[in-house]
Order: sequence, then C-alpha cells, then structure tokens
Amino acid sequence: MAPSPAAATAASATATPAAPASPTATAAPQPLAPVSVTRVFPALTFVRMTGMYELPDGSHRFLVTEQRGTIRIFDNRPDVQQSSLFLDISGEVLTEGNEEGLLGLAFAPDFASSGIFYVDYVTSDPVRTVIARFRATPDHTRADPASEVRLLEIGQPFPNHKGGQLAFGPDGYLYVGMGDGGSANDPGNRAQDLNVLLGKVLRIDVSGASAGLKYRIPPDNPFAGRPDARGEVWAYGLRNPWRFSFDPATGDLWAGDVGQNNWEEVDVIRKGQDYGWPQLEGSHCNAARARTCDPAGTVLPVTEYPTASPNCAVTGGFVYRGGAIPSLQGAYVYGDYCSGKVWALRYDGQKVTEQMEIADTNVNISSFAVDLAGNIYALAHSNSGGGIYKIGP
Repeated sequence: MAPSPAAATAASATATPAAPASPTATAAPQPLAPVSVTRVFPALTFVRMTGMYELPDGSHRFLVTEQRGTIRIFDNRPDVQQSSLFLDISGEVLTEGNEEGLLGLAFAPDFASSGIFYVDYVTSDPVRTVIARFRATPDHTRADPASEVRLLEIGQPFPNHKGGQLAFGPDGYLYVGMGDGGSANDPGNRAQDLNVLLGKVLRIDVSGASAGLKYRIPPDNPFAGRPDARGEVWAYGLRNPWRFSFDPATGDLWAGDVGQNNWEEVDVIRKGQDYGWPQLEGSHCNAARARTCDPAGTVLPVTEYPTASPNCAVTGGFVYRGGAIPSLQGAYVYGDYCSGKVWALRYDGQKVTEQMEIADTNVNISSFAVDLAGNIYALAHSNSGGGIYKIGP
C-alpha cells in the first residue's frame, strides 16, 4: 500500500498550510492507476547515475550525470548501443562520501544557441559545493572542461546532505537545492539561519554579475537587501532537498526533502517560507528538538511517509504532463531510494485529494528524469550496471 498523508499532530496543527496551487486544466482527470516500468536503452549502463537530461536543441539526445564526475551523451533511440563522453571533471570532484560527487545539471534557457549549462558538484581543499558554468561545442557533442566558470562556492561542514538539484524556473532564474550541511539534527541550526546558504532553496540570476558576485540576486527575492540574511535564499528550513522540479503547467516547485529517522516529506516550495527543519521532521516535532519545538509559522508537507524498511529516503520527481498516460495527467510522481516504490498524488492546494502506489521498480531510484515530450523515467543508482526505466501506461 502507498503511504497515506499522515494526520497532523496537535503540535503541528498551528502551522501555516501551503498556499493554493495555481489553476490547472478544468477537465476532470482520470483516477490514478498502476503504471508499467520498462527498462529502456538496455545496451547502456552507468556508474552511480544522478541525473538524465534531454538536450533542448532538437537533437534527440540525452546527457547522463555520473556521481564520479563524468557526463555521458547518447542518442534517444531504443536501439542505441553506446554513450560517449561529454565532460569529465572527475579530477575536481570529491566522491569520498556517499552523498558527494557530481549531483546536478541544468541547461541555460538559451542552450540551443549558447551551449551553456550549469552543474552542481562537491570538491575538496576545503570541502565545498561548487555551482559552475560550462559551454558545449557548437554541435553540442562535448563540453570543454577549460570553459568552467565557478559562480558560487558553499562550504560543507560534514560529508552528507549536499542537496544538488539545479533547475531554471519559468522566471528564468536558477534555483539551487542545498542540504543542511550534514551530521544529525542540524547541529549548527543552519537550515534556520538566514545568513547561511545551507538547508535552503536558493534563487539566483546568472545572466550577469554584481559587485563581489559572479551572479545577481533577484530584487524580488524574499530576503534581498536585508543585512541579517543572504539575499540568495528563496526558502529555508529544509534538511536535504535532493530533488525538485517545476510543474510546467502551473510553475509550482515540488521538492522531496529527505528525512532523518522517522519521516520523508514532499513539499511545494514557495517564496520566503520556512519548512520547519530541524524543529520539525515532516509534520512532527523532531525528538531531538522537542523541548524547543515551535511549529508556528512553518509550512507542513503536502504528504509524508515513514522512514521505515523497505523505505529510507524520498526521491522527488515530476508532475506528469505527458500524453501517454491519461491517469497520471497533473499528478506528482515521486519514489523512494531504497524500496524503489513509486507513488503519485493529486493536490488541490490545501490537501492531497488522491494518492496511491503506482509501481515498484525494485531498484535504488537516485533520480527521476523527464524528456521534452513529458515522459518520466526512473534512474537506477548502481556502482556498475545502473539502467534507465520508463514509466508507461
């Protein structure tokens, strides 16, 4: 059975509900139903895959990021036999910790003409997250390692909770997912400290630079101009927003925030909002902070499920806007890293109106991917033979 949205505890009942979602299509969706999960591109395997992205240039090719610091490229054909190297920055990438490495990629909105893309990776001496810009060759078959420009570097105190997601929003700004810096129970309270970039979703303007920065801070960011906060912060109180995505129809930002010991959560991320960590884990007071737990003013998850075997860590996915699976239209699809289970839910802006387990992949789902047609894929995280699985009707 799929996990049901847990009832709010008495302590969390005073928390602020998420703002209503943007209007969607008026046609009533079909009820959620199970889907198929099929291995595609069977001749290809990848090492510790962290993402897959279709090039937005009409070439029908995918990039795959591998945690060790390599990016592979291949044709979007069922019978494709091999991938080739697109970029190798493994010499710069730290992979000693299980949650370190090359973690995210985003194409610039004008990639088709500029060849520019951005990556998120962890490096060392000192250990830090790097948000860097690269440029591909004119035919987009390779990228030049020497083209790297490091835009933002964020110190990392512990080996885990690195976040790593990058995505351009419909506003043209780059959104960055940052974990709380690691260890247990956020010992530095970094997720709540607005002067620290950890435990946040950041929003930056990479179209130019400002004094002392290689990017700009959008003037409508919630804390822009405040002397007691970093202007890059868009939302805070997050533990490890490993994967997030924008709904192309509504612009809503959906995130899976990985829990500690008890609860995995899915959030709709909104401007300036506090998502409760480390005081709250999901909608519940964190036992380690029970004496000081005050959920007032925080935003509760859209849904949550127990961190209990076979589950262990939520993997955020996508709102389905493809045409092949009518029962999924408008539903948010997400999964769990350990169990390989996949769920879908519908949300009316106040509550989950429908939710169910739609598939069991039996693989470690490190990430989901979506192609330009709206098809969703689940990516298997493996040290040698990680494959790509397509969700179908």
